[in-house]
Amino acid sequence: MNFKLKTILFLIIALVIFGALYFIDSHANKPESRYNSISKLREVYSSTDQTLWPEPNLDETIDKSTFKDIGALNKPEFPESNPYSKEKAKLGKTLFFDPRLSISGQIACASCHNPELAWTDNSTRSFGHDRQTGARNSMTIINSGLAHELFWDGRANSLEDQARFPIADPVEMNEKLNIAVDKIANINGYKPLFKSAFGSDSVSLKRIQQAIATFERTVNSYKTRFDKFVLGDSTKLTNQEVLGLHLFRTKARCINCHNTPYFSDNKFHNDGQTLFGTKNEDFGRYVVTKNKEDIGKFRTPTLREISRTGPWMHHGHFPSLLDVVEFYNLGNPAPIQKKYLGTERDSLIPNNSPILQKLNLNKEEINALLAFLETLSSNKGRTLIPELPK
Repeated sequence: MNFKLKTILFLIIALVIFGALYFIDSHANKPESRYNSISKLREVYSSTDQTLWPEPNLDETIDKSTFKDIGALNKPEFPESNPYSKEKAKLGKTLFFDPRLSISGQIACASCHNPELAWTDNSTRSFGHDRQTGARNSMTIINSGLAHELFWDGRANSLEDQARFPIADPVEMNEKLNIAVDKIANINGYKPLFKSAFGSDSVSLKRIQQAIATFERTVNSYKTRFDKFVLGDSTKLTNQEVLGLHLFRTKARCINCHNTPYFSDNKFHNDGQTLFGTKNEDFGRYVVTKNKEDIGKFRTPTLREISRTGPWMHHGHFPSLLDVVEFYNLGNPAPIQKKYLGTERDSLIPNNSPILQKLNLNKEEINALLAFLETLSSNKGRTLIPELPK
């Protein structure tokens, strides 16, 4: 064999080896590579045995001993201090839709939490008394019985506690709590409802709160395609959606905050949207705690029904889920205006969560993730609006 032929053979062998190494390396970074194929991912994720699932891509800041993975949704439990009864839920539903709790007689809880709009209002920020615009986007009340604290900043520690805030808020219902209670007490048609719910027709703020909270705990998602899939029906998700599910738990790192079957860790994180130094600046949890470590932290919203509850984020500035995913894909950049450095506001400059990092998702992966998020929404159902007592 002459030298020229040996050289050609050597180059061919080198190219084959290089190509094989490149193929292995390029596929090692693909989220499905460990499981060889989408069909394998479909098999393990719909197996009902989560021990077979791939390891989630958890940040080092996540407490793995308390971490709970996503899964099929269970209905919330009712607290011993406020047990369920259908009579109490009926009273709470009536109060939820009654605008007479507001000073104008025009604003009800349902004004910002419309059942036809996934129990939100699909507005950037809701309006209330005298058409004033609130500071934040209205969160859906669907599955809110699984939340630990309520509101974006967590200022309410239960659904019972939450019910009083909108009534007294000057930008929302703008009514003094004692006057709201008196107005309900003076409506004769409410007396039999309170008696059925509580054993007497006495009206109090506590009973109003308990009734509304009881009703809200009954507002839950129907089973979604995701739920049916992880409960064993492997046909419920497309290949693209299966890939999106896997990306959600691995490369896209969504699982770090959006975990548990509720798709929220019920914690507070600064995800780079304090909007520091702008007219929409919002310090979130810090407003409640006054702890500088909480500057810019907001409660992790559930992703249940996410495709129906836009616009998104606490400020409502993201009109599409693509905007949301692309923002996280960039690592949530939060530019700080240099003019504040070295000033008295310097100590208030927020620090983004270390969980945030560039994801390097390509277009195919972004589309797969978006497709998976769509599987977390259920049928709308129908809510009958109660006739208000007179």
